[in-house]
Amino acid sequence: MRILAKLAVAAVLLGGVAAVGGWVLSAPQRLDAETLAQVGTGDPARGERIFWAGGCTSCHGKPGSEGDARLQLAGGVELKTPFGIFVAPNISQDKTDGIGGWSAADLANAMLKGVSPGGSHYYPAFPYASYARMKPSDVGDLHAYLKTLPAVAGKAADHKLGFPFNIRRGLGLWKLLYLSGQPAVAFAEGTPDNVLAGRYLVEGPGHCGECHTPRDLIGGPKTGAWLAGAVAAEGQGNVPNITAGEGGIGGWSEGEIAYFLETGFTPDFDSVGGSMTEVQKNMARLTPEDRAAIAAYLKAIPAHPRGY
Repeated sequence: MRILAKLAVAAVLLGGVAAVGGWVLSAPQRLDAETLAQVGTGDPARGERIFWAGGCTSCHGKPGSEGDARLQLAGGVELKTPFGIFVAPNISQDKTDGIGGWSAADLANAMLKGVSPGGSHYYPAFPYASYARMKPSDVGDLHAYLKTLPAVAGKAADHKLGFPFNIRRGLGLWKLLYLSGQPAVAFAEGTPDNVLAGRYLVEGPGHCGECHTPRDLIGGPKTGAWLAGAVAAEGQGNVPNITAGEGGIGGWSEGEIAYFLETGFTPDFDSVGGSMTEVQKNMARLTPEDRAAIAAYLKAIPAHPRGY
């Protein structure tokens, strides 16, 4: 009996140590002072480029809006996933319902670390796992541009999540596995500058891997099948393979990829559809050089068989 009692006490102690360890490891981590210093005061002209590359209006703008109405970032778009329903928040300059009271440091911590100004984890439906690859100075520029956009009153609805996904603290452990500022695709020394520029746009602000890369059971990207296509986040339909592998875009030239991003027309004279329609509208706002860089990167990455 004494042995059983000792084993029971040891099990309780080990459980306690594990619980404390998990609590410590799952704590939200903010940017260090050195990184925050790189955010700077920001340039709104440069920030507009990051705004369109990042597709901010696709989730946070009013669905179906056109023209200047796309810049009214009231949120409310719902993403229905196996984990629950995520609702894009108001990121307009309204100081009560939006992020008008945020500093550049607040935005940097949100985008690069997935941490709110109040110190809570954000859910990775907000694609900070990709934004983590961005330059802090680009986040500063984006903050400066967002400051030029209108304030829109109205708080978006809360997420609708059941247990255990409604426990935000557990996201700290998810981040340990999947949050990294390292590139998804490593290139050899001497890789052309335009390919590297395309990698930055695709893997960072463009967050293309969030939809085009398959995920594991806990929602982490399978980087070994980078951009190979995936089941749509909402569980209906598939997002295409955009590598040169099976069912991919290996037959497209760099020029055809860039033209698609600009106009929405494929080499077969089909037109963009579905959620990619909004993405293509954003890509059309970039410079020809940016679209060419994205195309060069997509032609340079490893080919993978279809990921779904």
